[in-house]
Amino acid sequence: MKDRYEVIVIGGGHAGCEAAAAAARMGCAVALVTHRVDTIGTMSCNPAIGGVGKGHLVREIDALDGVMGLAADRAGIHFKTLNMSKGPAVRGPRAQADRKLYRGAVQGILRAQAGLSLLEGEVEDIRPRQGDGFLCVVLGSGEVLHGRAVVLTTGTFLDGRMYVGSDVSVGGRVGSGSAIALAQRLRSLGLPMGRLKTGTPPRLHRDSIVYEGLEAQSGEVPPTPFSAMTASIDNPQVSCFLTRTNAAVHAVIQENLRLSPMYSGLIDGVGPRYCPSLEDKVVRFGDRDSHQIFLEPEGLDSDLVYPNGISTAMPVHVQEAFVRLIPGLAQVRIVQPGYAVEYDFVDPRALGSDLGLLAMPGLYLAGQINGTTGYEEAAAQGLYAGINAALACRGSAPFYLDRADAYIGVLVDDLVNKGVVEPYRMFTSRAEYRLLLRADNADRRLTPRGLEVGCIGDARRGVFEARSEMLSRVRADLVAVVVPGGAQDDGEGVGASGSGPKSGLEILREGEAGRRALARAAPFVDALPPWILETVSADMLYEGYLRRQEADVRAYRRDETLEIGAAIDYQQLPGLSKEVRTVLDAGRPRTIGQAARLSGVTPSAINVLLRYVRREPELAE
Repeated sequence: MKDRYEVIVIGGGHAGCEAAAAAARMGCAVALVTHRVDTIGTMSCNPAIGGVGKGHLVREIDALDGVMGLAADRAGIHFKTLNMSKGPAVRGPRAQADRKLYRGAVQGILRAQAGLSLLEGEVEDIRPRQGDGFLCVVLGSGEVLHGRAVVLTTGTFLDGRMYVGSDVSVGGRVGSGSAIALAQRLRSLGLPMGRLKTGTPPRLHRDSIVYEGLEAQSGEVPPTPFSAMTASIDNPQVSCFLTRTNAAVHAVIQENLRLSPMYSGLIDGVGPRYCPSLEDKVVRFGDRDSHQIFLEPEGLDSDLVYPNGISTAMPVHVQEAFVRLIPGLAQVRIVQPGYAVEYDFVDPRALGSDLGLLAMPGLYLAGQINGTTGYEEAAAQGLYAGINAALACRGSAPFYLDRADAYIGVLVDDLVNKGVVEPYRMFTSRAEYRLLLRADNADRRLTPRGLEVGCIGDARRGVFEARSEMLSRVRADLVAVVVPGGAQDDGEGVGASGSGPKSGLEILREGEAGRRALARAAPFVDALPPWILETVSADMLYEGYLRRQEADVRAYRRDETLEIGAAIDYQQLPGLSKEVRTVLDAGRPRTIGQAARLSGVTPSAINVLLRYVRREPELAE
């Protein structure tokens, strides 16, 4: 083991893998340090990648040459696009993955990455080295690694505690330990920290489930890949099954609620509101007779099934009682009980917009340590932090994505400006400019940005250039196609607006009827890759709205680029309330746009700041 690197990444989860791979792609000598190398890329909770909002993040990670989309394609055994009945802007690609294949895919990508070393060890301390800007990473073995930048991605392991009823054990995941010494070190820095909670359902043996009478959920045919680098999905595809809780299940939960560590007072941490435990569902939604449960196979050759929807930390005997009241599970065998995990996090308002820790220059935080939940949110932060760590080593300006660039920009901006009061999860509703930030156009938005900073490899550059050329050519070909008036009516009772002829591009505004009419007028479209028509159709469908949203973005960026200045004394600025001064002092926004998104900052306060920034006479004196 050598002891000097440019970037040291701590943690081998989704955030750490993306951070290490990104920094290495940019030419840095990188060490990824984790407790056990063979657990790198483990899916600790649900065996799935993507979904609504989350799928957008995966496509953006892929557009910046990240790991997650490619690994999901190599491991995917059930692909489905969520929200298909809604507009293209909110459709979310999702893939059920084989856990073993996913872990193997991630490890294979990392091992093939030049400049990246995988090291085993427990990190106990991070401290600046005197005089030269390096950071020292101290391992439990006594060895010390030296790096110009460090990315800390602790997941649920930072002083992690696991709960099953009243039983408490140390660890951030079954079979793994807890980063206790590192948590104590971070607390010693005086950082704003708290506790959060997450949970997981019991794992069921597949042969003990009776599938007869349950609703089968099949995937897409053919599957739609996440990555632009994936030509086809080659794994066998499987079905999931749908069942539900019922009044008898809810009664068992209510009768034993005092035994849940969330309700007995054992756990103080706040859990994810949008992914609640079964106990929370029964309490918070008392008017509901049932809740959906998706029975998801954990792998092609795995005996385990993941019952998505019944996360719980009830005692084992209570879990056995209520699970066997669920249709299809009367004789089920629980292989591993569900449990809750409570862990430390750092208030992300202690970070800059590059995810660097303000209290220790050169140290970046990414993933659940910043108060988020979910693989995709963690991976997006890891990629972002890894890029910025590499740029810091070069002495280059940080890489920023704003709210109009990407969902990654929305995620980072929300974290560092608003902080979190519960585990943060990405939704399409968080993005003001979601018509522009579609999953289908992630590469057009972000790959050029990645090329600018050097995080895009040669293979992806070639694929991006080929896809861009193909897209331009197809658009030109469609402009030349003439679809005669009335041709849109295909006998299925669907007509087009107006009766005059339209170009092949214009007819795509008519949705599925337009696509069918185009296929009759221009048979060559049937041979096009599905992603091309998806992208062109979305562009045409939203064309008028996009012009208006682009105008909104220009207005947003006018304020976003107005620097407030670090030296401003909010206490001396007339026209601000005491409450607003307190919020601005705590948040220290870099720009007017960031200030406007701080909770408690009013429009009138923004007008005061605008006058200050523009140095209008009454405030300039």
